[in-house]
Amino acid sequence: MTWKTDTYAGWGRALTATGDIARPERASVLAKLPTAPAIGNRRSYGDAPLNDNGRVIDMTRLDRVLDFDATSGIVTVESGLTIGELARLFAPKGWLPPVMPGTGFATIGGCVAMDVHGKNHHHIGSFGQHLSAITLLQSGKQRRITPKDTTLWQATIGGLGQTGVILSAAIQMLACKGDVMMVTERRAEGWDEHIALLDASQATYTVGWIDATARGEALGRGILEEGETGAGLVPKPKPSKSVPFNAPHFALSKPIVRAFNAAYYRRVPADGRTVVKPIQDFFFPLDRIHDWNRLYGKRGFHQFQCVVPLDQAGALRGMLDKIAGSGLASPLAVLKRMGEGRAGYLSFPMEGYTLAVDFPNRAAARDLIGELEDMTTSAGGRLYLAKDALATPEQMAAMYPELPQWQKAVAKADPKGTLATDMTRRLQLRSAT
Repeated sequence: MTWKTDTYAGWGRALTATGDIARPERASVLAKLPTAPAIGNRRSYGDAPLNDNGRVIDMTRLDRVLDFDATSGIVTVESGLTIGELARLFAPKGWLPPVMPGTGFATIGGCVAMDVHGKNHHHIGSFGQHLSAITLLQSGKQRRITPKDTTLWQATIGGLGQTGVILSAAIQMLACKGDVMMVTERRAEGWDEHIALLDASQATYTVGWIDATARGEALGRGILEEGETGAGLVPKPKPSKSVPFNAPHFALSKPIVRAFNAAYYRRVPADGRTVVKPIQDFFFPLDRIHDWNRLYGKRGFHQFQCVVPLDQAGALRGMLDKIAGSGLASPLAVLKRMGEGRAGYLSFPMEGYTLAVDFPNRAAARDLIGELEDMTTSAGGRLYLAKDALATPEQMAAMYPELPQWQKAVAKADPKGTLATDMTRRLQLRSAT
């Protein structure tokens, strides 16, 4: 197997690593390689997929569908398959991945390692709760685990790939009506209305776009989207576009972002509307613009995503007020209500409200994110490891009380620390407590 030395980054491009990368096409080849952290399409934003001065294994060629039971809806796939491709293959057959994150380019291995959540989390929980088996590669040997392997299972789901290289997963797919989405969009004129609409929504899929630049009475205004699967003629997909170069600094300046957000808000009529979309357009709206992360320029960007308990909605409003006042927010800001479901010790979801906002990678933005992280801690909330690049070990320990159980299981599964990454080192996640 050939190793290639390269410099690579997570999706935020603010942090990079240089090291050797192997890209095997078969599990048999992978088993002969020295143990190293596995990576996929690197859609985590920070340093979760980085191993500077070390080796990583690119799993994206291990992307086969291994088995499908049309009666039960359980599909077994290799970990390099993307969630978007899984949806594309099976939606016409009446099955969807039960949980889908905001990009279809996330691999199944990444979905397991981050225990991703989707627009239906308030109904059915996180991705890991819909798995019946996972195959790990530990020290060159395959090991199939199920929820009965309680400790190892909970350390693996949402566990950053630290218990072994994730080879495959058996997923209980969700029956759907077809491969189109009926989407109702309505404006929320301010924070209280936005929260009220989220709380009242009975739709299967619900998500709120928020204008993170709006202030005063308009603070928290945005658009609530509610979706249901449907059958019928599939609208012609909009052609994909790409960002061919790093955008200049002014591309996301304060006046431009404010003008864009105002226009985006008004694209939905005041009385709302219902439209039909291809499923990819609803679940993965940004995937239509390839390399959209280049809009933030060479320095990249950070995404802050937290979740706070339901009774801390006021704290989240305070964060949004601070963000709006900073003039640093980008057009991408998402507000959702989450349910209780989570599958692993380090799984992000908890019942409450989650806010995600992108910021260009500047000193002022990093300072602001530090303040938001402290506010999250004070509110009893959590930061999402799939997005994080700036948190501290102390914050992680406070936010994830099951960290000691995870550490114990990981120490047993990977005693030599061969799967450690830049993130686990920065956050001292594998250090004994």
